[in-house]
Amino acid sequence: MTALAKTAEPTRFSFKDVAELATRFDGLPAREVLKWGLDTFGRRLLVASSFSPEDIVLIDLAVQIDPAVRVFTLDTGRLHQETHEAIAAVRSHFGIDIETFLPSQTAVEQLVSAKGPNSFFESVENRKECCTIRKVAPLRRALSSADAWVTGMRREQSVTRTGLRPVELDMLNGGLLKLNPLVDWSAADIRGHIEARGLPRHALSDRGFPSIGCAPCTRAVKPGEDERAGRWWWEKPDDKECGLHK
Repeated sequence: MTALAKTAEPTRFSFKDVAELATRFDGLPAREVLKWGLDTFGRRLLVASSFSPEDIVLIDLAVQIDPAVRVFTLDTGRLHQETHEAIAAVRSHFGIDIETFLPSQTAVEQLVSAKGPNSFFESVENRKECCTIRKVAPLRRALSSADAWVTGMRREQSVTRTGLRPVELDMLNGGLLKLNPLVDWSAADIRGHIEARGLPRHALSDRGFPSIGCAPCTRAVKPGEDERAGRWWWEKPDDKECGLHK
């Protein structure tokens, strides 16, 4: 299979296919990886966004290739107000719709009734339960209409992401292809692209929040900390994924 060839129909990929693609995509410009994904999957490819700086860069690159690209987000019900403001700014700047997925009201009510609104502080298990309800389950609904999805994950972000490849097989979501076009970008690369293109900025990214999630679970990072140190800061670094990617 030629990595940059266009396929007529969306297809499932084997582990061998994905390993070959990952090798061929290593070092390629993000735009080429995105173009391959859009050419290959069309409307069956979704771009994920939490409106962090890298996600806004990703939207910019994708819209340049296909102005009708599908972008989605997960509204957990606990987002920062600044995130809602960033969503509005992105909608206006790019003139695109943002497909928005919320958690099950019943599941949230049951969790809060049984354990209170902040059970995630009590243990990793409780935190992951909250993430599953508010993020993982809505993600599965979002991806039910997809054969591939795109993230803004980068190796530089944290110890849990150093082994990222530009393309992966997402077995957590039924064997979809997951593209990580920005895998080799640095924080400086992201900032430079945003400034050069005059892109919208998430207000918290200028206040020491390089990684932005739910309001109770995100703080500004301290000097010398990695970019995701402000996520679930009360936990060990190797626990700091919510289940969307691990």
